Amino acid sequence: MPNPVFRFATVSSQGIRWFLRRNCSVTPSQLAWLYASLCLVSLAIGGGFWLRGAPLVLPFAWLELAAVGVAFLAYARHATDGEMIELQAGRLVVELENGGRHERTEFLPHQVRIEPEVSDRSLIEVSGQGRSVKVGRYVRPELRAALAREIRMALRNA
Repeated sequence: MPNPVFRFATVSSQGIRWFLRRNCSVTPSQLAWLYASLCLVSLAIGGGFWLRGAPLVLPFAWLELAAVGVAFLAYARHATDGEMIELQAGRLVVELENGGRHERTEFLPHQVRIEPEVSDRSLIEVSGQGRSVKVGRYVRPELRAALAREIRMALRNA
């Protein structure tokens, strides 16, 4: 079997694996430290104004921190979203992680179809044995056709 070169995949002795993840510049733990420092500074300033006789600054600081906390929580919940497609030991495994929800689907490689959902720039539909999964959310639309070709090539060589 020839050894093809993959653009999106990692090849190991166990099989071929595609990790498709969000491009996040800040991890959830870094975000927590940022939020804690923001709280410290904002509450210190609000407390200073409260001591100087402006009592309404502190409640508005709490309100601001609550709103920012909710936004940071929504960001952190989806920061680790991703897709993993793995071809190994006679099976194709697709795992999706979205907002803490994990979904795993297995296919037999010789019974699976890899197609764009509607057009070349749409999500890639992996289907077979009465099941289907859409992948490619974390790949630029113009690269999805190349990813689909790569997965098809790996399935042919399996």
